[in-house]
Amino acid sequence: MSQKDWPLWEVFIRSRQGLDHKHVGSLHAADARMAMENARDVYTRRLEGVSIWVVESKNIHASNPDEAAQFYDPAEDKAYRHPTFYNVPDDIEHM
Repeated sequence: MSQKDWPLWEVFIRSRQGLDHKHVGSLHAADARMAMENARDVYTRRLEGVSIWVVESKNIHASNPDEAAQFYDPAEDKAYRHPTFYNVPDDIEHM
């Protein structure tokens, strides 16, 4: 497999313990190991990360922003999913 045929990988970095992984960019690599090593070298040069995820781009499936209204519409009639109907005791500080 030549370098031009390498698959595209999406790179996600977690900057500190407890935070979410954030998409930081993409790179081409022959396999997952190479993608992980290249992601480390390219995206964490200044010790920005504590965890790296690499996902081959072809394995990511996303909703279409143009179809957002119909895709998310069913959620609007489920008001019970919002915590506005619950009484929270005063002694609970962080909910």
